[in-house]
Amino acid sequence: MKKLIGIVVCSLAVMLLTAAATSSKQKQSTYADDRAAIEDLQARYMFALDFKDADTYAGTFTEDGLLDYGPQVKGRDAIRKMIGDMAKRAADDAAKDTSGLRPVIGRHNISNIVIKIDGDHATGRAYWFHYSNNNPARTGTLDSFGNYEDEMVKIGGKWYFSKRKIYNEMRADWAYKGANPAW
Repeated sequence: MKKLIGIVVCSLAVMLLTAAATSSKQKQSTYADDRAAIEDLQARYMFALDFKDADTYAGTFTEDGLLDYGPQVKGRDAIRKMIGDMAKRAADDAAKDTSGLRPVIGRHNISNIVIKIDGDHATGRAYWFHYSNNNPARTGTLDSFGNYEDEMVKIGGKWYFSKRKIYNEMRADWAYKGANPAW
């Protein structure tokens, strides 16, 4: 009986030590883990924008996040309202379209992503491109491009934009005018 109790106690000790070691390993993220999570954040932002999903889009920002695309929108609620209004305008435009052609849609892409991570804070730079079929033939065309300057923060193990500055090269007043944005 003593031998059986000893085996059970040793087994429990090994299980607890293994769980503790595994738990501490899971809490530490690597640069690769953080970069992958930030790239996922950027992609979720793009999909939410293209599908005018106001909740998901706003959810990529901190509660007090700043979206600066020429005009500035501060706070998750204001950002959510902006995308909700965009969705309403798009639905209204689609309802007025009597052309019989495919509906107007747009898709964003992101590339040349540069990320610097320092603990729970990160900065990022990237190019963005927008393709749409907003033309009389409804053919896909590149109609806008620019770059992002991002500040991000990790809260509760999840990355969010605390600030996203959007430069748009199709608008002189929103075009990037600085040096190499990738430092």
